[in-house]
Amino acid sequence: MSSRPIGIDLFAGAGGMSLGFEQAGFDIRACVEIDPVHCAVHKFNFPDCAVIPRSVAAVTAQEIRAAAGIGDATVDCVFGGPPCQGFSLIGHRVLDDPRNALVQEFVRLVAELGARTFVFENVKGLTLGLHRKVLDEIVSAFDEVGYDVRLPWQVLDAAEHGVPQRRQRLILFGAKRGTPLPVYPASITRPADRVRGTADLPPGPTCKEALDDLPDANAFDVLNASDAVRTAAYRTPSRYAAEMRCLSNDAWHHGYARTWDPAVLTSSWRTEHTAISQARFAATLPGLTEPISRFYKLRPDGLSNTLRAGTDGARGAFTSPRPIHYAHPRCITVREMARLHGFPDWFRLHWTKWHGARQIGNAVPPPLARAVATEVIRALGVVAKRPRKVMTLGAVDLLYMGSSEAARHFGVPAPNGKRDRKSGARKRSQGETEQARLAALAAYHG
Repeated sequence: MSSRPIGIDLFAGAGGMSLGFEQAGFDIRACVEIDPVHCAVHKFNFPDCAVIPRSVAAVTAQEIRAAAGIGDATVDCVFGGPPCQGFSLIGHRVLDDPRNALVQEFVRLVAELGARTFVFENVKGLTLGLHRKVLDEIVSAFDEVGYDVRLPWQVLDAAEHGVPQRRQRLILFGAKRGTPLPVYPASITRPADRVRGTADLPPGPTCKEALDDLPDANAFDVLNASDAVRTAAYRTPSRYAAEMRCLSNDAWHHGYARTWDPAVLTSSWRTEHTAISQARFAATLPGLTEPISRFYKLRPDGLSNTLRAGTDGARGAFTSPRPIHYAHPRCITVREMARLHGFPDWFRLHWTKWHGARQIGNAVPPPLARAVATEVIRALGVVAKRPRKVMTLGAVDLLYMGSSEAARHFGVPAPNGKRDRKSGARKRSQGETEQARLAALAAYHG
C-alpha cells in the first residue's frame, strides 16, 4: 500500500482532476464515471486506478472501497463536479429537484466514505442570482452529515494558475468536523491579457508559448486517417511547452512518471476545411471572431477563450467550435486544445475529434486542480513526495473504442443517446476505426 493520501474521483470524465490531484501528491485509487468512452480514456491514462463505470447514484461506499482495494483505509479526499440545474420553483428546496439529485449523491458518498476532506467544483454561474440558493443548500447538506465548508466560497480562474486559457470554476472546500479546512490557493501567474493589478506576479503563458513548438498537423497526410504520427518536427519549446513535453523531472510534479514516446504527435486528427473557409480564417484578425463560422481566432500573445464541451449524444451531440489557430488557417487540433488546457503531451484523449474535444471541454485544467489539491495536502499535514515508480500507460485499444464497444468492455449497457447529423460528424465503420488504430500503432513503432 502506498503512503500517499488516497483520493476518489466522482464524475471523473477523462481525468483532469485526477491528474491534478495526482500531481499534488495523491494516489487516485478509484473513479466513478457513467460514460464508458470516458472510462476507457481514464483507464488508459491511470491504469492503476479502479474505474467504476456507473452513475454515482448506483454506487455505494463499500463498492468503491472494494474496487479500489483499500479496505477500511482512510479516504483523504473525495472530489468531483456533479451537474447542478437549480431551477426549482421559488419556495421549494433546490436539492429536492430531481435534476439536482446527483449533488445529494455526492454528499452521500463523501459521508459514507468518511472522507477527511472533499472538493466540490462547478460552474461560476452557480454563484449568481437565484442559483446561489443551490450553494446555500449544499453547505447545509454537508453540515447535516458532519462537514464544515470553507466560506466565503471562491471562483478560481485557471489563467491565474499557469494555464493559457480563461476558465473560471467554483471551488468548495470541505472537511470533516475537527479536520483543518483547506484554504484557497493564491494566484501564481498574471493572465497574459491582464496588465494591471497583479504586477507582482509573473505573466502566465500565452497561446504562442503553448502551441508554437508543435508540428502543424496539416503537414502530415496520415493525420487524415489517424490521430497520431511519428515526427521530429518539434521546434524549440517555451518554458510552458517544455513542461507539457515533460522535458525535465520537475514536469511530473509529485505525480507518477509515465512511459511514453515523445516523438509521436497524438490527438491530432486533421479537420478538413474548404479553401473558402481557410481564406476567411486567414483574413480574420487574431482576437476576433470570424463572422461566418463564429469561430474565435486565438491571439498569439493572449489567452485562449474558454474551451467548451458541447452537448452529449442524448442532447443532440453538438460540438462546441474549436478556435482558429493564430498562425494556420484551420481550427486547432485536440492536442492543441489539450496544451491550452494544461494537459501534458503524454496524456491521451479519445481518437475522434468529437469525443476528444468533449473530454477536454468537460475537464478541470490539471494545473488548476493541482493548485487546489496542494492546499488539501497542506491541510492534511502531508509532505508530498515524488514517487519512484514509473507507470506504464494502458492498452492503446482503449482510446479507439466507440460507446458500444467501451460499454461491452466494461460490462455495462450501451448509452442510449445517438449523435445528431447536425453535429457534422458521422459514425465511422469498424474498418475505419481499425485502420486508425493500426496507423497509430505504426507511428508508435516507427
